[in-house]
Amino acid sequence: MISERSQELKRFIYLFFETEAVYHKINVKMGISDSVLSILYVILHNGDRRSLQEICRYAGLSKQTVHSAIQKMETLGLIDLEMVNAKSKMVCLTKAGADLARRTAGQVMEIENSIFASWPREDVEKYLELAERFLLALNEKAESIQKGETI
Repeated sequence: MISERSQELKRFIYLFFETEAVYHKINVKMGISDSVLSILYVILHNGDRRSLQEICRYAGLSKQTVHSAIQKMETLGLIDLEMVNAKSKMVCLTKAGADLARRTAGQVMEIENSIFASWPREDVEKYLELAERFLLALNEKAESIQKGETI
């Protein structure tokens, strides 16, 4: 039985999903899928190339979702895949991919940076500190969950 949630948790869940909805709205306005934008964001934020494993980890996307988006991006000439070894590939932006990344993910980064720039430094630091504490605690609790059957 699920216990009654606190008002704080309800507010947190609301804000989390509404934030995701705003990012989706931005992506729709830019004419790009959420997964493609996430991949471009990770690559642009961390240089011009990233491994598939890093993209999955940093974007919080499943391997299947990343592979589907990567195939589409490769077909459109946005990326090239370079073999590092038998088990690892690097995703590299082409010129067209880099241009698209700057117009989309770059614009999102500018928006995010402008929001943080408008906040007092102490607020930014406190927000990030609390978000990190929550993430670490959530991850710790997630590790203790026993794998079970689903319906």
